[in-house]
Amino acid sequence: MLRNSGEATTAAPPDLPAAQVPSADTDTPATRPDTAARVAPADATDTPAPLTRADTERVLAEVLATVVRVDHVPVDSHFFDDLGANSLVLAHFCAKIRKRSDLPSVSMKDVYGHPTVRSLAAALTEAPEPGPERTPVQAEPVASGSSFRHALCGTLQLLVFVGYCLFGAVALTRGYEWVAAGPSATQVYLRAAFFGGTLVVVLTVLPVAAKWLLIGRARPTEFPVWSMAYLRFWTVRALLHTSPAMLLVGNPLYVVYLRALGARIGKNVTILSRSVPVAADLLTIGEGTIVRKDSLLQCYHAHAGRLRTGPVTLGRDVFVGERTVLDIDTSMGDGSQLGHSSALRPGESVPARESWHGSPAERTPIDHVRVAPTPCGTFRRSGYALASLLQVFLLWVPLAVGGLYLLFAVAPGLEALVNPRFRDIGSLRFYVEALVLSVVLFLLATVTGAITVLAVPRLLNRMIEPDKVYPLYGFHYGLHRTITRLTNIRFYKWLFGDSSYIVYYLKALGYDLSRVRQTGSNFGTELAHETPFLSSVGSGTMIADGLSLMNAEYSATSFKVTRTSIGANNFLGNAIAYPAGGRTGDNCLLATKVLVPLDGEVREGVGLLGSPAFEIPRSVERDSRFDHLREGAEFERRLRAKNRYNLKSMGMHLCLRWLCGFVLTVLGFAAVDLYWTGTAKLTVVTASMVLGLVFTVVYFALVERCILHFRPLQPELFSIYDERFWHIERLWKVPDLHLEILNGTPYKVWAWRLMGARFGKRVLDDGAYLTERTLSTVGDDCTLNAGSRLQAHSQEDGTFKSDHVRLGDGVTLGVGSLVHYGVTMGDGAELAADSFLLKGEQVPPRARWGGNPASEDRGRR
Repeated sequence: MLRNSGEATTAAPPDLPAAQVPSADTDTPATRPDTAARVAPADATDTPAPLTRADTERVLAEVLATVVRVDHVPVDSHFFDDLGANSLVLAHFCAKIRKRSDLPSVSMKDVYGHPTVRSLAAALTEAPEPGPERTPVQAEPVASGSSFRHALCGTLQLLVFVGYCLFGAVALTRGYEWVAAGPSATQVYLRAAFFGGTLVVVLTVLPVAAKWLLIGRARPTEFPVWSMAYLRFWTVRALLHTSPAMLLVGNPLYVVYLRALGARIGKNVTILSRSVPVAADLLTIGEGTIVRKDSLLQCYHAHAGRLRTGPVTLGRDVFVGERTVLDIDTSMGDGSQLGHSSALRPGESVPARESWHGSPAERTPIDHVRVAPTPCGTFRRSGYALASLLQVFLLWVPLAVGGLYLLFAVAPGLEALVNPRFRDIGSLRFYVEALVLSVVLFLLATVTGAITVLAVPRLLNRMIEPDKVYPLYGFHYGLHRTITRLTNIRFYKWLFGDSSYIVYYLKALGYDLSRVRQTGSNFGTELAHETPFLSSVGSGTMIADGLSLMNAEYSATSFKVTRTSIGANNFLGNAIAYPAGGRTGDNCLLATKVLVPLDGEVREGVGLLGSPAFEIPRSVERDSRFDHLREGAEFERRLRAKNRYNLKSMGMHLCLRWLCGFVLTVLGFAAVDLYWTGTAKLTVVTASMVLGLVFTVVYFALVERCILHFRPLQPELFSIYDERFWHIERLWKVPDLHLEILNGTPYKVWAWRLMGARFGKRVLDDGAYLTERTLSTVGDDCTLNAGSRLQAHSQEDGTFKSDHVRLGDGVTLGVGSLVHYGVTMGDGAELAADSFLLKGEQVPPRARWGGNPASEDRGRR
């Protein structure tokens, strides 16, 4: 969440919601019917001559005065310090300037860099005149899709899912019966190992076979979404995401798996990203390359209702940083580097032996490989891969399959699951057994999981020394990966996050939180690290969702763990990858998706925005209007009340999860009962799987609507110590990860609608996320790519702000892009991959925007 701005007190009364400032909202490009006529076309021949600097100052001052609602703006007045403006107000100012054909386009980056009328006018008049290479780029027109084709594709996708469930029913029932027939514990173990191992192999090979049968050798191409070509592509994609091979990320076997899918990958390549390329034939990675986690290189994207595939080519000894996006038709030369939180757009490339960073990327002198290489040959990699296979097939698979059977066989009251004599779906005992089983399993998993998470990593951490270089794929690497997996279990962070209790959980996990100054919202629910034992956060720092602490440094052959420290009194927005050695100190604001600097002086007392980052004001007037609630007796009283409310929310969270588990247990019991007594056995088991998914989606959607009392959220501006905010925090604790299985289908849009979002027809959601569903509007034929996000709120330094997000018809959001609150995108507009569209921005129809922060795309089409 970018939380560096709000309404100025000079612009509106304190209780006026963000969405109502300024009144110029009503003539934004997406709401005025004559917008298209007011936007100067790129090839216009009647463009008026540029204004002089004096005239430019006058026009800018007049427009700014209307936006901040004052009679006169002195040309030397500072936008933030003197006028009390903020980024939301200035976004409206930029939108008004863009409507004028006599002035150059102004971006938020221009405003931050030139925060007075005089300096901004000088920058605009000194810029080179627009030429063929600097004209605005219009997006491609989006034709209305076919509703029949959309419905047909959705129907066939449902049949594919039902068929997969039928396959699972056959495998599970036949295999479970065979394992249960084992005459001894040893036989149960051997049969479980064989059956489970066979199932793992089949589920791993199935997506590979489907890829070659349904797609064949992938080539650069494009085809309409909802077509038969798209159905084949989606089927392979869905199977890949259910493959057990996804658990092998960071293992040499994962590279072998990608090769089986058609990728051309050299020796000694390490891939830590879970982004699996469906069109793997288009992925080329040279020897000695390292790809860090959370990077996206899919070799495809959806655009304007069509799906496009294209190559991603990485040379030898390439470094790809964390949270990067490599779009189609991109390449990196031998020995090149792409820093963290960066992106390459279609057609972009990094020359050999150069280091780039940013979104869009630009050259930098930073060396991102900060660990010395070590010997790590084929023998070590093969040995690690073999040890992994033995662990899976001889330990985890038999334990999962045979252990479940033994639990049901010996646990009191659960004999009904393995003995048909006790079948009676209409009896009270049937439901009591389901109730007991669901409670026991839920409590057992919660308590045992907590003990494991808090104890085992501490024991393993004793065998890893900080800042010592270890070779990859050895004993210490295995320990490190185990620590990372165990301490990043999401359930406990979701349970304790957005409350005072997350602090105690993180301390128990191993974080160094110094002397905690409790705020009640020190950390969000989505927090990641590579080791908690080398994670330090200063006193008074508040962190939103999506922070990734990068405690490990990698090369193609080695790694080390090192301390990552965040200063005191900071505020960190969403989706930030914070590296070891980040050059920020105390009292900093790090905006959403910011690229944390690794060079230069240590920044203190400033805000940082963008990729690469530039300085902005640390805070503005609106964000301090609730400071009186953050100190003294009033703060203590409200914090205690917030803690009590959060405890109730946590209890509700646990009860809701258990209740879902109870209903799914009843469905499972019923399926077993009907399986033993009925004739259509496979149909029963298949139906229970489908019903389980449908119930889970509908259940959590209705839970969310009940929490909202079936009323939509409204734009808000209040303190986090206001009870209304605590209600919103409760809403954030409703689980919704089950929607991932619906990516790329019409059913995900139906689920969003069930939660209160307003979606048009034929929308493709390939993996987007909406934080506030009832504040989100998406028009017909929109395309939402994987990792895109509509975030209708921010929460900086104890101030919560929210507003609507509106996308017109035919809008495309690129891979990994983020749209903030108060944004309107006109019909047919496009947002490039990994872009961050700031709050309050107004994107005209058919405009193409990109970058972090996003601005109008200008260049040759």
